[in-house]
Amino acid sequence: MSKSAVDLLMHPVRIRIVNALAGGRTLTTAQLCDQLPDASQATVYRHVAALTEGGILEVDGEQPVRGTLERRYRLHRQQAAIDASVGQVMSADEHRRLFTASMAALIAEFDGYLQRDGANPYVDAVSYRQTVVWLSDAELASMIREFQQLLATRGSGEPAPGRSPYMLSTILFPAAGGETSA
Repeated sequence: MSKSAVDLLMHPVRIRIVNALAGGRTLTTAQLCDQLPDASQATVYRHVAALTEGGILEVDGEQPVRGTLERRYRLHRQQAAIDASVGQVMSADEHRRLFTASMAALIAEFDGYLQRDGANPYVDAVSYRQTVVWLSDAELASMIREFQQLLATRGSGEPAPGRSPYMLSTILFPAAGGETSA
């Protein structure tokens, strides 16, 4: 992902559009509007256009519907992931802005879930926890690899009958007061 693509993602609605298309899903803009009921149709259309122009989304197909051309969009997976070379050169303020946009998107997604008919956090196995783990550099690297392997395995599933999409967010950063004497 290029630096300009990262700039495109620094908006909660754009992050939510990317999330809606994750896992190989293809959706029309009207379906995306249904996925983001708190965002106006004009807002969703504007952000889909920006993401498409920026190469993060691509047109998967077109079909005529009631005198207009309806497009189906999919995520351009290579363009939607921030690679280490870009993350490494982002400023602290850019990381702060992207984190803030990500958290705003997460809060909007969770609020949308709670507003659904029949939402039941206990029955739906909703979980939100924080914990501190003490790790050496080698242990941290190993844990990250294990998460990446797990997510690669579980994240490769496609939409199918009997499968439901779940939002999984991991946040990892050094906690305050973590310095120890060697």
